[in-house]
Amino acid sequence: MHPMKIFPYFYKASETPEEDDITVTTLVTPNRFEVLRKLASRYDGPLSVTVHLPLSPSSAPGKATPALREHLLALRALVAHSPALAARADIHLVLSPFPRAFNTWRNLARLLARSTYALLLDADFAVCTAWRAPVRVLLRDAGSAVGARVRAGEAALVLPAFEYAKQAEGRDQEVFPRDKRALLDLVRASRIGPFHASFAAGHNSTDYRRYYAAKPGEIYKVTQYQAAYEPYVIVRKDAGAWCDERFTGYGANKAACLFEMYLSGVSFYVLSDHFLIHQSHAYEEEARRSERRHNRKIHSDFKEETCLRYLKRFLDQGILNTTRAANAQEECKKIKGIGKIVNQVTTSGFRERFK
Repeated sequence: MHPMKIFPYFYKASETPEEDDITVTTLVTPNRFEVLRKLASRYDGPLSVTVHLPLSPSSAPGKATPALREHLLALRALVAHSPALAARADIHLVLSPFPRAFNTWRNLARLLARSTYALLLDADFAVCTAWRAPVRVLLRDAGSAVGARVRAGEAALVLPAFEYAKQAEGRDQEVFPRDKRALLDLVRASRIGPFHASFAAGHNSTDYRRYYAAKPGEIYKVTQYQAAYEPYVIVRKDAGAWCDERFTGYGANKAACLFEMYLSGVSFYVLSDHFLIHQSHAYEEEARRSERRHNRKIHSDFKEETCLRYLKRFLDQGILNTTRAANAQEECKKIKGIGKIVNQVTTSGFRERFK
């Protein structure tokens, strides 16, 4: 493994975000520069972006290859010709031979965000509704129970994710619906549906049927959590946990971030007025297949390790039988071999023996 070269704030936004603002944190590679420009044009708040540029392992120290120079010039042109990026995006440069260290890049963008709250987002999702202002009102509302939980780092707000049934229709963000009524019209026409519906475990905990029927302004709790759930969430930057960096490439990487966040005591609440839509693009199918196989092996061990770590942490803190540890107890009981441990450590006799 060759070390990454990291340049924080390679381009720093000219505007300073307010402390209680919401920073969109994301990651891009050179083939997604145009998608990043569109994201900045649609979202009127701060952004923290990790940009990965490939670096050949054989590159001489301190010497840029022609390909690297070309990418750097393209990045400079992108910022120079996008007033939104120049004003509101902090861009952190990563140079490395590793093409898809997604969780490392996610962590970097989140770590360097300059506001209290962050939306953890993939750049190829279009921000379709004006959620920033109402969410900031919610987070400032002393009378909102959900807002209080987010402020305390005990809850995250879900923006439901959708995609077009036909990839060709999902390529142009300019024609995407901009309000829920227009979205529902397309859902009823079977032109839009839940993101990656073929892998229901990834997003169906959002409960799309409830989302479709929800009243304006409704915020509802996710009650049927699954370990593969990987929503896009607004959360305190320092809440929950960081993404496990053992996951590289496609498959389970983002789900691992959300699994550990959930075990740490963060619950999910769905914003029923808002949504994101995936901009269609081609995938590297061969890489996806091999990397998913690799990450599946890691994911099994990761879930066991994470459960044991949080059970021990909550036990040591004396909060194992409180609401803070309820998520960990619930999920860890489902894992073969761990469920028995959960039952043992939550009994009064066990606690008495180890006082």
